[in-house]
Amino acid sequence: MQQQKRILVVDDDEMNLTRTRIILKKNYDVLLASSGMEALHILKTRKIDLVLLDIEMPKMNGFVTFQRMKEFVDEIPVIFLTASGLEGDVVSAIKLGAANYLKKPFQPQELLRRVALEFEKQ
Repeated sequence: MQQQKRILVVDDDEMNLTRTRIILKKNYDVLLASSGMEALHILKTRKIDLVLLDIEMPKMNGFVTFQRMKEFVDEIPVIFLTASGLEGDVVSAIKLGAANYLKKPFQPQELLRRVALEFEKQ
């Protein structure tokens, strides 16, 4: 039996964290972080297969978190979550090396499809 893939969901909104966990928990092992700092701590201490990362967060936004995590973790695919949908944000995310992005609010099927696509590439 193959071990479940572990996904770290990073979002400062409790409702978004809960909703995303509910969508993913049937197929994946889901860890939650409500800040960039918390996400970095988890990434240093646990094996993570994929990160869903909110862009707009207080203190440390998704871009800064992403750049910091790249200093100490190997290639973990990151799917940015954005409420803004601003082209600039999306382009910045892809330039930084994000695997993909998803505009909030997203459909559960769309989230599952994007995540599955990333795991197929591995």
